[in-house]
Amino acid sequence: MKKIFTIGSSRKTAEEFFRLLEDNGVTKIIDVRLNNTSQILAFAKYPDIEFFTRKILGAKYFHDKKFTPSEKILVRYKKNDIDWDEYEKEFAELMNYRDIDTYIADKYSTQENYCLLCSEPTPEYCHRRLVAEKIKAVLEDVEIIHL
Repeated sequence: MKKIFTIGSSRKTAEEFFRLLEDNGVTKIIDVRLNNTSQILAFAKYPDIEFFTRKILGAKYFHDKKFTPSEKILVRYKKNDIDWDEYEKEFAELMNYRDIDTYIADKYSTQENYCLLCSEPTPEYCHRRLVAEKIKAVLEDVEIIHL
């Protein structure tokens, strides 16, 4: 069974963040944040995250914009114009519009030991969980591990 990891960068020190990735054998970070240049955590903003990923883990970094929410959806959620249920619905519609099932089958069926990166500290109300669940639905034999 293939494993997909997810991690949020908020509320973690750089040491904790990279140790979790290293201890789980992550070889590629897939950044699913809309804005990967945020100043919230210096170690997790681009291009620093790409450098640290390569130097500390010997791993690859990729910002996959196919998995990011649209700015419209994200802003509406952050302003409390929509609740989480509506966010999930609109994000699912966006994924369908992007033909994400085909994209996952083509790009992710052979990849292993990768971790979906977002900023939320836990997966419950983070789209990285939705992405991981979508990947699992498409590829089937997948275990999701939230770090």
